[in-house]
Amino acid sequence: MTARPPFAPRDGAGALVFDGAMWLIGGWNPRDKVHSPRICSNDVWRSTDGRDWSLAKPNTYLNDAFEPMKDWAGRHTGGYAVHDGAMWLVGGDANQGYHQGDVWVSADGRDWHCVLDEAPWAPRVLHGTATYDGKLWVWGGQTMPGFAGGTDRFYDDVWVSSDGLAWTPLEPKEPRWTSRGMVGGSVVHEGRLWILGGGTYETPDTPERTFHNDVWSTADGVHWKCHTRNAPWSPRQYHGTAVFDGRMWVLGGWNRRDLNDVWYSSDGMAWFEVPDTPWPARHAASVYVYDDAIWIVAGSLMVSDVWKLERV
Repeated sequence: MTARPPFAPRDGAGALVFDGAMWLIGGWNPRDKVHSPRICSNDVWRSTDGRDWSLAKPNTYLNDAFEPMKDWAGRHTGGYAVHDGAMWLVGGDANQGYHQGDVWVSADGRDWHCVLDEAPWAPRVLHGTATYDGKLWVWGGQTMPGFAGGTDRFYDDVWVSSDGLAWTPLEPKEPRWTSRGMVGGSVVHEGRLWILGGGTYETPDTPERTFHNDVWSTADGVHWKCHTRNAPWSPRQYHGTAVFDGRMWVLGGWNRRDLNDVWYSSDGMAWFEVPDTPWPARHAASVYVYDDAIWIVAGSLMVSDVWKLERV
């Protein structure tokens, strides 16, 4: 759709569809000291066609003069959701030297209100976030002692909230998925919440990453069903996920190299690959389902390209 939108290259930016538009939220680019002087940014962009993007909120995360209670600190690969007629930021990352466990909400992408300074599920990063059954959900994730101190913790828990302020932990029963995160987007399909693959990031005490390609779903966050232990797509993390055309989708990701394969399934068991994906391999891209198409934007290549997949 375009190779040169006005926003700077980034990966891990939030991707939400809200109020008839696609929204690009924050992101990470440590090499760009002009647009991301503190590694991550907190700018917000909006588009209704994927070609033209307008700046809804400039980056204010620039230097030590930043006031954290007036705006959310820059972040990437955090939690992003549309809930109760607004856009939500649910936690973040550890590039700022601490684990971001705050919760913010906005009805216009410009003005953001801090609902909670530190959620009870903190500290964690790389968690999954979804809107399901009228609630906000947080699942999995981990701590990052190498970036933010503390000790190793890898999560396989689930938390829910109706207002972003009061959070309730659920107690998933066996069988269940192993501790993980690093899944972009969220998947609600056939009345169930799904987890598609994912993995863990290395830490000083746990130096090996994990990569998964199993598929799980739940109707209540407590009872989980494994649909396959080994999907035909390779184990991966930092991939995009979506629901489009009555199917679940897995797009790109990383497993010691960037990937650009695209897969879909209607039941989580039988998966089919889309041939000849034209966009260059990447991970931590921003994925949207908008205007009867799937969109993939930017990512680890640090280019700001925008691609669109339509029905033929």
